[in-house]
Amino acid sequence: MSLKINSFEEYQSKYKQSIEKPDAFWDKIAKSFQWQKDYDKVCEWNFEEPNVKWFLGGKLNITENVLDRHLEKRGNKLALIWEPNDPKDPFKRYTYRELYEKVCEFANALKNQGIQKGDRVVLYMPMVPELAIACLACARIGAIHSVVFAGFSAVAMADRINDAQAKMVITADGLNRGSKQVPLKRVVDEALENCNSVEKVIVYNCLGWEPNMQEGRDLWWRDATDGMSKNCPAEQMDSEDILFILYTSGSTGKPKGVVHTHGGYMVYTAYSFQNVFQYEESDVYWCTADIGWITGHSYIVYGPLLSGATTLMFEGVPTYPDAGRFWQVCDKHSVNQFYTAPTAIRALMACGDEHVLSYSLDSLKVLGTVGEPINEEAWKWYYLHVGKEKCPIVDTWWQTETGGIMISGLGSHSPMKETYAGYPLPGINAVLLDQDGNEIEENEVEGYLCIKHPWPSIIRTTYGDHERCRLTYFSTYKGYYFTGDGAKRAANGMYRIIGRVDDVINVSGHRFGTAEIEDAINSNRLAVESAVVGYPHEVKGQGIYAYVVCEEMPSDEDFARGEIVESVVKQIGKIAKPEKIQFVSGLPKTRSGKIMRRILRKIAEGEADKLGDTSTLLDPDVVEDIVKGAIK
Repeated sequence: MSLKINSFEEYQSKYKQSIEKPDAFWDKIAKSFQWQKDYDKVCEWNFEEPNVKWFLGGKLNITENVLDRHLEKRGNKLALIWEPNDPKDPFKRYTYRELYEKVCEFANALKNQGIQKGDRVVLYMPMVPELAIACLACARIGAIHSVVFAGFSAVAMADRINDAQAKMVITADGLNRGSKQVPLKRVVDEALENCNSVEKVIVYNCLGWEPNMQEGRDLWWRDATDGMSKNCPAEQMDSEDILFILYTSGSTGKPKGVVHTHGGYMVYTAYSFQNVFQYEESDVYWCTADIGWITGHSYIVYGPLLSGATTLMFEGVPTYPDAGRFWQVCDKHSVNQFYTAPTAIRALMACGDEHVLSYSLDSLKVLGTVGEPINEEAWKWYYLHVGKEKCPIVDTWWQTETGGIMISGLGSHSPMKETYAGYPLPGINAVLLDQDGNEIEENEVEGYLCIKHPWPSIIRTTYGDHERCRLTYFSTYKGYYFTGDGAKRAANGMYRIIGRVDDVINVSGHRFGTAEIEDAINSNRLAVESAVVGYPHEVKGQGIYAYVVCEEMPSDEDFARGEIVESVVKQIGKIAKPEKIQFVSGLPKTRSGKIMRRILRKIAEGEADKLGDTSTLLDPDVVEDIVKGAIK
């Protein structure tokens, strides 16, 4: 069952095997899982179409590997610990047997409401155990789950429901987030005004509110599960059947539905979890992400539970009721592996060291970061104050599209250097390419980060639009998966991720396509045109800077900014609102009409002296005006 590598020498040996004979390497790992019918072939692929299939002909259900196979030996072991938003409220614990029963009960409830294999179910929920249970219940019966982060607006949610043609939405009356309570059912009702595919809405009562319930469509979770059997046979799935769709921002305004499948996703998330975090049988592991993002899917739910781990799920935020909350939880539950975002670390640094120094943190063994590269100052603070200089930091690089961690340290079994993610995991054939698509063999160079062989959890398609998948990830450099990131390889072969090379902004580890935010701004009556870029932000990593052209300059700029922010919040959600909005007379464009975001990015970064030649622009004077009015 254990897939763990136990030394750097073993890593080097396994990595070599995985690159030279990938099928044999993955075959051995896949054999450690429970299959209803063994696969006929390990992998079949090309990156031209693209067409990637893993474990062909294999039949399984991922939840049998998440739950059933642990019951004999780990039935009474803790599977899930839930820590509430308010430390005064009681926490909850579920053994593997209890979780199995809850999942089966809700799976039967879904079937009772007409959900069948292949149906899409959208989840818009708080960080409560029922969210994990609902994901696993969908997988149990072969329904496809699509979790929408409960911070997205009704418009953004409706886009996702319509794209997936979801038959059901699972939500709650509301959620706790720090000192705030947010109504979720109200957002769902608003979204469903523009959706015609949804037949049923199941509502979990989280806050004890009484939201509007539409007769014939809406029902309470407790009523849906009442009288349901705690045993539900797992639906037989093909290895390549869809497990879930997760929407991510793209370079166009429309979110794209990244598709992951039962077999390959199962094998890779378990393998990467066990190796990166060096999990041991009695450990308590905590990932602070939300299940609305890929990190929560792979490293709160699937990876840990596939590995028979005890995984902790947290409802709250890092600074409520004070900035010591993370560390209080670590001590309370004797957390061994702790996985969070650089954004959270920087925010907690800013609150002062006293909040972390009040706690012992003796149980910690491995610290992890995710969502964006961690800067040196935050890395050192994390290592010194949280890890007490004894815990390795795994600075993980991966994407929604990769399904699992691709480049990282392996606990204490690999070298560690601040700002460097580390080495590719076994099976990840990472390369750097130059602008012309040639592989760069030497070290101490920068290039475009690409992968030249598929791994089991690679994106299969973008839901309902395969051509978009091909164009986004496989067309830039023929024969490679293009990550969209630039990277530097050190003399010892370690990788440092430099950041996005396309029009995507990474805010607190969450990626937004510039076009998506621009569309939201342009929907406002004041805006004629806009351009959005990222700029360095000391807490979020990147902030959003918007340049907006209006028919006439607003007389009250603050009021106009408020209106534009409102449009973004309505279309996408608060997480995408611009920090800075500059009203401009025009945008720097080439003679063919292309907006030169490179110039706008330099201005936003405070580097107006490094714009280069602007004489070829359609109207070079526009740049001068923008520089003069730039917001510091």
